[in-house]
Amino acid sequence: MSETWTTRGRRWAFNLFPAWRGTGARVTRISADWREVDVRLPLNWRTRNYVGTIFGGSLYGAADPVLMIMLIKNLGPGYVVWDKAATIRFRKPGRSTLFASFVLDESELTAIRGALEAADRVDRTYTVNLVDASGVVHATVEKTIQIRRRDAARSGSG
Repeated sequence: MSETWTTRGRRWAFNLFPAWRGTGARVTRISADWREVDVRLPLNWRTRNYVGTIFGGSLYGAADPVLMIMLIKNLGPGYVVWDKAATIRFRKPGRSTLFASFVLDESELTAIRGALEAADRVDRTYTVNLVDASGVVHATVEKTIQIRRRDAARSGSG
């Protein structure tokens, strides 16, 4: 799905937000339904580490808030979404621009809503790879995100 004028504006705002800007990464596309987000992380003077490859903090930062925001946008105001844990595995030094594609499908959203019918909260784990232009994986980020129904979060249960 392509961008709309609204998501294009959100992408620009995202890229100007100081905490995100500091990572060196840039959001290049947000689909109209917030189910697909593409990120680009160039190797440049801002992202280069002491040995000339992409700094590990930039690699992680490029993936950090994206899935949480996608879930917030897709689940709506009836849910509370928080990052709970993360790991990163460095597979190869980043010596060129890297890319990450985040995809959230309807079956995942249905599974989350279904799980929250039986429990106050659910933890979901997602994996995203940062790859070069040839598709070679340079880093793998695993994010654990906790989701609660807003009414369960207010009642203090869980």
